[in-house]
Amino acid sequence: MNPTLQSFSRPRRAAALSILVSTIAIGSEKSDFSPPPDEQQVPRAMHSAMKDRPSITVGLRESDIIGADNRALQGAVDYIAGLGGGVVEIGEGEFLMHDSLHLRSFVTVRGIAGKTVLRKARAASSPLALDGDYGEEQFTVTKAEGFTVGDGVAVWDSNARGFHATVARITGRRGNTFSIDTPLNADCMVANKAQAATVFPVISGYNLEGVRVENLVIEGNKDENVYLDGCRGAGIFLYRGFGTVIENCVARNYNGDGISFQQSNDVLVRNCVSEENKGLGIHPGSGSQRPVVRECIARGNGEDGLYLCWRVRHGLFEKNILENNGRFGISIGHKDSDNLLQDNQVRFNREDGIYFRNESESMAGHRNRLEKNVIENNGLKGEAAGIRVRGETRGLVFKNNIIRDTRPPEARKQAVGIRIEEQAGEVVLEGNEIEAKTSVEDRRNARP
Repeated sequence: MNPTLQSFSRPRRAAALSILVSTIAIGSEKSDFSPPPDEQQVPRAMHSAMKDRPSITVGLRESDIIGADNRALQGAVDYIAGLGGGVVEIGEGEFLMHDSLHLRSFVTVRGIAGKTVLRKARAASSPLALDGDYGEEQFTVTKAEGFTVGDGVAVWDSNARGFHATVARITGRRGNTFSIDTPLNADCMVANKAQAATVFPVISGYNLEGVRVENLVIEGNKDENVYLDGCRGAGIFLYRGFGTVIENCVARNYNGDGISFQQSNDVLVRNCVSEENKGLGIHPGSGSQRPVVRECIARGNGEDGLYLCWRVRHGLFEKNILENNGRFGISIGHKDSDNLLQDNQVRFNREDGIYFRNESESMAGHRNRLEKNVIENNGLKGEAAGIRVRGETRGLVFKNNIIRDTRPPEARKQAVGIRIEEQAGEVVLEGNEIEAKTSVEDRRNARP
């Protein structure tokens, strides 16, 4: 027996023993570290979701990484990507982009709304001096001035455009010859006016998942850059960027599209502005399924405000403003089916407000629904329709839309509310309010 307890009477020994046992029990209590019932492993790793994830700041001053160009930004993104994902916070100021900011999976890139500006640098351009052969990882130019190791670069010719153009990074130099990190996608022939230029998307993402881009201003500097097609370039560009979220961003003055995402399913573009770009405002395409474009503005762009390219299906486009664009407010075409466009404002575009492109039955944009849109004052270029249906398009539903021209009578160009051309199939019209010289021009009735 414990010697201390021997000096106590039996009742006192019993009480002291009880206190000692209780003290030992309390001191030996163990925390329960077993997984709670709601804990699950993340989809592609052997650990559960963590509360605290990696983060880093980058900026002109008072940041973890200090710098004023794409190299500082890329260093931050790559560091966080190396830790499996997290958040890059970019501070206030202007960052000069000599190459894209290349996005990485599971990394959020977040600026300060209206104050974090990524500006495209002035481009160098030159004709090729030698043919660029398919698969070659170098090009040779007649004028090397302005081409620098580390720059982004595009190479193309009159036949190798769109997806056949190559956008890469310069990795080395020997005289007028430059190595690149991506093989040429096509033959780029001197006879076909092949050229290279240091043009690229300001933000670029290939083969991604789980990415977010927030609160950034993209300044495309179009007056000092040559045109780059939306298949490979834009202010913000994705290729197979699955599940990407682009939110509260501005893409402006790019010599090409503002926002383009290709072969990228389940993309959300929300509360963004795409303005004064040379090409398209917002360009989902090439099989991008289930896109959501919500509460965005596309205005003053050289071509269409919203362009559904090829095989855009099961998308939702709502509460957007498409105005003052150089062609159509909204364009729908090649296999772009089963989309819902609702509560949009389509106004003051140079040609038709909403345009269904001329496609054969197998390739047309079937079963699209237009509901509760305001389509007004289009046709700045000349006589136009609020909605124009071309091709062998069928299964369309136009419901509860307001189609009108509110300008003075002598300035009204949206003379037709809905124009349905000869080859179109079924179009359901229900509850639309139309004010136009011709409410519905149904050319199907003129068939022999």
